[in-house]
Amino acid sequence: MSKDAYSGPLERIDETTWRIPRDYKPGMQVDGIIYADDRLIEQIRSDQAPEQVANVAFLPGIQSASLAMPDIHWGYGFCIGGVAATDPQAGGVISPGGVGYDINCGVRLIRTNLHVDDIKPRLGGLMNVLFQKIPAGVGKGGPYLFAGKQMDQILEEGCHYLKKIGLATEQDIQHTEETGCIPGADASCVSQEAKKRGSDQCGTLGAGNHFLEVQVVEEVFDPVAAQVMGLKEGGICVMIHSGSRGLGYQVCDDALKEMRRCPEKYHTELPDRQLACAPIESPEGQRYLAAMRAAANYAWANRQLLMWQTREAFSEFFGKPWEELQINLVYDVAHNIAKMEKHIIDGKEKLVCVHRKGATRGFPAGHPDIPDRYRSIGQPVIIPGDMGRESYVLVGLPAAMEKTFGTTCHGAGRVMSRNEAVRHARGRQIDKELAEKGIIARAHSRAGLAEEHSDAYKDVSIVVDVVERAGLAKKVARLRPLGVVKG
Repeated sequence: MSKDAYSGPLERIDETTWRIPRDYKPGMQVDGIIYADDRLIEQIRSDQAPEQVANVAFLPGIQSASLAMPDIHWGYGFCIGGVAATDPQAGGVISPGGVGYDINCGVRLIRTNLHVDDIKPRLGGLMNVLFQKIPAGVGKGGPYLFAGKQMDQILEEGCHYLKKIGLATEQDIQHTEETGCIPGADASCVSQEAKKRGSDQCGTLGAGNHFLEVQVVEEVFDPVAAQVMGLKEGGICVMIHSGSRGLGYQVCDDALKEMRRCPEKYHTELPDRQLACAPIESPEGQRYLAAMRAAANYAWANRQLLMWQTREAFSEFFGKPWEELQINLVYDVAHNIAKMEKHIIDGKEKLVCVHRKGATRGFPAGHPDIPDRYRSIGQPVIIPGDMGRESYVLVGLPAAMEKTFGTTCHGAGRVMSRNEAVRHARGRQIDKELAEKGIIARAHSRAGLAEEHSDAYKDVSIVVDVVERAGLAKKVARLRPLGVVKG
C-alpha cells in the first residue's frame, strides 16, 4: 500500500470527531470514525492511515464503526490506533493485522515512596545500575530461561506462573489487566520456532520504541484518583514499555501465513491482503486466538520480570529492600490485543471480538473487569509520550463504552518512519539534546536514540487533550522523564 497522502472524504462531526462515510467505497459495512482536532487532522491526512480505517470497515461482522484514535498512523493492515469490534454471530472475523506483530505490547507504571529530591543528585548512578540490570537491544536475551513445560506454563498461565515461582506478588497480579493471564491460551497452538525465539527473552526490553523510564509526577489533575493510585507531586515512578518480543512476532507471522488463503476459502472480499482474516469460529480463527492469548500472557510475564529486575536494581542502589521503597505496580495495560468482550450495540448486549492495535482499554468506574482498588475511579490508562516529553495517567470514562468499545489511545503516535527519524537526526547528538532537558539517556545503540527522538512523534499533550475532550478518558497526572533506558 502506498503511504501517499489520503485524498478521500473526511466529514467533520464535532470538534474532536471525523467520519469517513460508508459510501466512500463499495463494500464498506460501516462508517470510519477518527478522533482528532484541527491541530492533528492535517498530519493524519498526510499518509494512508485514514484509507486503512476505510479498509477495515470491509471486515465481515464489523460492528458500529471502524475506529481510530488521535495517535493514528500508518501500520500493517490496520492503522496504528485502530479499533474494530466483530460479532462472531454475524460471521465476524479475527485479523492478526488488527492486533499487530508485537502482541500485547503494553505499558506498566510503577510507583515508589521516593521523592525527586532523593534521587536527583544520584540519578546518573541509578541510571547506570538500571542500564546494567535491564536487558535491552535487538534480539537481546536475559537471565530467565523458559523451555519445555516451563515455557508452556508461561504461555498458559502468564503472571500466575511467576507468582508460583516467587517472581510476582498477589498485588502485582491484581493490578495487571486480565490479572496477567487471559483465559483460553493454548501453548500447543504456538509454534516451536516461536517458543525457541522466546526462550531467553522473557524479562527483556527489546529495541524500537520500547523503554524503561524513571519519571517524576510533575502535576496532578485529579487528586482523588491520584491518591487511590498512590501518585503525588514530586513522587518517583518507573514506566516500562515492552511486549512479547520475538515470540509474539513469530505467532503473528505464522498466523498470517495460515490465513493467506482464508479470504478465498470463506468467500471474503478484502481491499488489502494485509487484512487477512478468518471467521472467529473457524479452526484458523480459534487457533490464532489461542496462540495470540498465549503470546499476550508471555508479554505480561515479560513486563512482570522487567519490573522484578527494576526492584532488584533500586534495592541494590539504595541499599534497602524493594518493599521498604514501596516499589509497587499501579497498573499494566495492553495495547496490541484482541479480546472477547460484552458491549451494548444498538441497544443489545453482544459478545464481540474487540481488536485494539495501538489502542488501550479504558473502562469506566464501576466496570466489573476493573480491580477492586480502582472500581470507584475507573481503570487507570497509561499514555506514554516520546522520551523527551511527558507521559500521562488517565482513567476511563463512561462515554468510551458508548463511542469506542471502552477504548482510548496508547501513546503520542509517530509522524516519521524510523528511517526518516534517523535521517532527521543525522549530525545531531540526541543524548546531549536530552541532557539539556535534564533527561539522562542510556542506550545500547545511537540508532536506538535516533529513531525515537521527539521530532518523530506527535505532541502527546495534544493527543491526550483530544482524548479528554472527546470524553474517552480523564487526566489524572502528568509525569516528566528524568532518565531513560533504550535498546
